[in-house]
Amino acid sequence: MAALSFQLCGKDAGSNARAGLVSTDHGTIETPIFMPVGTVGSVKAVSQQQLQTEVNAQIILGNTYHLYLRPGQQVLEAAGGLHRFMGWDRPILTDSGGYQVFSLAGNRKLTEEGALFQSHIDGSKHLFTPESVMDIQRSIGADIIMAFDECPPYPSDYSYAQKSMELTHRWLNRCFKRLEETPDKYGYTQNLFPIVQGSTYKDLRRASAEFVASKGAAGNAIGGLSVGEPEEMMYEHAAHCCEFLPADKPRYLMGVGTPWNILENISLGIDMFDCVMPTRNGRNAMLFTSKGVINIDNKKWEKDFSPIDDGIDNAFSQYYSKAYLRHLVKSKEILALTIASVHNLAFYLWLVKEARRHILAGDFTSWKNEQILLLKTRL
Repeated sequence: MAALSFQLCGKDAGSNARAGLVSTDHGTIETPIFMPVGTVGSVKAVSQQQLQTEVNAQIILGNTYHLYLRPGQQVLEAAGGLHRFMGWDRPILTDSGGYQVFSLAGNRKLTEEGALFQSHIDGSKHLFTPESVMDIQRSIGADIIMAFDECPPYPSDYSYAQKSMELTHRWLNRCFKRLEETPDKYGYTQNLFPIVQGSTYKDLRRASAEFVASKGAAGNAIGGLSVGEPEEMMYEHAAHCCEFLPADKPRYLMGVGTPWNILENISLGIDMFDCVMPTRNGRNAMLFTSKGVINIDNKKWEKDFSPIDDGIDNAFSQYYSKAYLRHLVKSKEILALTIASVHNLAFYLWLVKEARRHILAGDFTSWKNEQILLLKTRL
């Protein structure tokens, strides 16, 4: 089977935004793209059928840390990999688990070998190394697998950020070596994306981006942003990384973000995004719409029988009224979680599709500037 490839379809004249096609053995992805997060092999409150028909998701995420702990490699291998286990025939990307392990700061120990951590499920101890994380992702069977890295917290002092970045680079070499030593498990190609680190120091970010670019991977990721730093700082470092990452490979900004974060980063040259925000905020009554942000719990929506969002070309978001969804939220009905989550994801996918359309039409920058003002409005 073929390795992942990237085809550039068009560029925006007024920014670094670009439209492309990422081809994998499980299908082609139109970029820029947003990837719903399915941490444990499930996008919370949303079925796989809804992801395909209502959300129009082209690729989703799984997480190595969570899938390793439960259901575990044996179950995943017996099922024939995560695609078959969850009934999803489109591309999957797996996060290496680095972020989850390092968010357990009080329950983990970091060494040159890897990260020793305690399970959040039963307290049992486990060791993640670059080699074991590659093996686990082989068992999961994602089309795109992420390198094992350390995500330094914000803020980090320069010395810590530098040591962390250098450790991430040494681990990356071990990730590539392990993949070269092991075959794909399920008859299709798995593609490793390295991750740029360096915290909020431009010289470290450049050094990391240049090191990552030198590996010649099928695609590259930028990590360690959207971890608490101001938005403008995120944009500054994302743009800086893009200067040194190859233009003929897809660029993935991990864990970002709000709709306006996504549009701004598209303008900088980013192609791929993921974030738990649309589903997590949806479960907490926050809706992202083409006219602005709605807290559907507010009384002002009690008798508003207009569609959740009639500004996007999605029948699901036009089927239910704001008043009905508010009623479900107030009644603590489980269906409220599904409707809000499906709508928010459908909105995110509509937004990146519109961004792509405007890039190809040549008017992305002016459209983006108008959209961001709308999207930030609190209704």
